[in-house]
Amino acid sequence: MIRINLLAADRSLPKAPRASFIAPAQRVTVGAALLVVATAGGIGWWYWSLSAESARLDAEIARAETETQQLRSVLSQVQKSETRKAQLQQRVTLIEKLRKGQTAPVHLLDELSRSVPDRLWLTAMTEQGGAFTIDGQTTSLTALSDFVTNLEGSDWFKRPVEIIDSQVDHNPQTGELVRFTVKANVNDPTAPAAPAAGRGSQPAR
Repeated sequence: MIRINLLAADRSLPKAPRASFIAPAQRVTVGAALLVVATAGGIGWWYWSLSAESARLDAEIARAETETQQLRSVLSQVQKSETRKAQLQQRVTLIEKLRKGQTAPVHLLDELSRSVPDRLWLTAMTEQGGAFTIDGQTTSLTALSDFVTNLEGSDWFKRPVEIIDSQVDHNPQTGELVRFTVKANVNDPTAPAAPAAGRGSQPAR
């Protein structure tokens, strides 16, 4: 009786290779597609990042421009206030000068009237650069001398007071008449004193 071992025969038979679902050409295509998708995704993310950064910078620039406009408005208001302040200060200074200028002539006229002795009359008076030129008439040279002495004794006139002209007219009916011209420099005692020079200061050359 002949026996055949079928199991042994089956084990010795070579196994057929398994069939692959993706062909090599398709693998290259899929890899390329994945690379393209990854590249496109990276570019998209990069573009989105740039867009977000640009939007942030635009917002900061707009905010900075708004703050700049506000600062310019504040600066303009400050400049207007400074200009207004300077104008008001000038007006106050001018008013103070006018007040002083109004009181000084009153005192000067008062001092002149007090200095006029008997038998002496003033006919004209002009002022230029703080110097008064006074014209008048008197019946004696003694009255003219007293007038000059009285002016020099006043705090509102500097010494000396000069007689720059005097003429004696002889009139048989009225007697002698002296026509004179006197020059007196004004000294305002209410004006602030000039600052004294320091001990270490030297005269300018």
